[in-house]
Amino acid sequence: MAFAIRNLSVLAYANGFTLWHYKAGSDRLASVVGRDFFADAADMLAQGDVMMVSAVDGARIVTVAVPDDGMTITSPLS
Repeated sequence: MAFAIRNLSVLAYANGFTLWHYKAGSDRLASVVGRDFFADAADMLAQGDVMMVSAVDGARIVTVAVPDDGMTITSPLS
């Protein structure tokens, strides 16, 4: 499945920081944390934002990184 904007929700926002939740539906964690999966939401996500991802094969807390060559989602635990 592809990214679905309706599955991305803000849980908290303060001082330029946003805590997000993404419900991945039938997508697996490996595809959700892949490069540019969230490219369609790039105008909403910021460097250092934190996201809780719920996928069919588990959950993960990740951070948003925006290098020059595209958006990535990184896991501080991997």
